[in-house]
Parts: sequence; structure tokens; C-alpha cells
Amino acid sequence: MPTSLPQRQLSTADERRKTVLRTAVSAFADRGYFGTTTTDVAKRAGISQAYVYRLFPDKETLFAAVVEHCFALIRESFTDGAAAARGSSAQEVLDAMGDAYAKLIADRSLLLLQLHAQCAAASEPAIREVVRGGYARLVEYVRGVSGASEADIQRFFAMGTLCHLVVAIDAHEVDAPWARALSDGLRHY
Repeated sequence: MPTSLPQRQLSTADERRKTVLRTAVSAFADRGYFGTTTTDVAKRAGISQAYVYRLFPDKETLFAAVVEHCFALIRESFTDGAAAARGSSAQEVLDAMGDAYAKLIADRSLLLLQLHAQCAAASEPAIREVVRGGYARLVEYVRGVSGASEADIQRFFAMGTLCHLVVAIDAHEVDAPWARALSDGLRHY
């Protein structure tokens, strides 16, 4: 008689950690690393600041975990995009991943979190290492799944950065030559 193993249920701490990560994305997106307090994150998560500190020893560790969470979402969107590619050429795979990423950053909080992480990386060595590591893993993934050339991979990430700018300043909503020069041909969701 087959026996099934009981499904492991997440502990309250694991569940809360995931909740804190999800809610911290919007908190840090709104005010950045330097403008957001652990109290802000705790309020959004519906828990005490003391409980945030039980899950994450300090704000830097919390922010680093949130940035890692964001990179995991990007990787997941790339994986979904690559799986949905219409063909197997490097460009078709890159295009499909780019489309999936454009859909992901329609969530303005994820986009703004990435921008704040890049800004914080300029002056905070621990955050810099998390951002570097996240990009290193993404580049290696894109290289492996697409088979694209180094130049094409560089263009892929450059277009992603341009998408950040266009979406952050809503350039795609401006009817002016400078805005069209930046946003024409980019996908928006």
C-alpha cells in the first residue's frame, strides 16, 4: 500500500519572510534604500519591526534579500520567455526573453526597486556585490539559453536598461521627438 509523505508546510517564519520580501519590494521602490526604514517595511507587512529583525538582522541584509528576490523574478521571466520563443535562433530567444521582461517591469515596483538597487550599489559595497552577482547570473543564463554573441548579449541588456529609463519617466506617453527617439520600437505593457 503506497504511503504518501506529508506535505511540508512552511513555518510561520518562512511564510513571514516571503511576505516581508514581497511587501518590501514596494516599500523600497517608493523611497529607495536610504529613504525606507524597517518600520516602513514592517507596517506594510503587517508585522512588528522587531519581527522584521528576527527575519533579517539589519536593513542592509533585508534590502539585499529583496534585490535577490527581484533577480529571481527576472530569471523566472527570462526562463518563461525562452520557453515561449517562436524559434531557436539566438535572436528569437532574446526577443522572447525581452518581451517577457517588458511584461515583468510593467509592475512599476519591480522596475523602481531595480533602479534604487543600482543607485545604492554605487555607494554601498554589500549592495554592489548583490547587484553584480545578480547580473552575473543573468548574463550567464542568457548566454547559455540563447547562444547569442557577446555583442548581442550586451545589446540585450542595454535595451533593458533603456526600457528602465523609458518606463521610469513615462517617456512612451510623451509626444515629442526626444521621447520617440528613446521609446519607438520598445515593447510596453
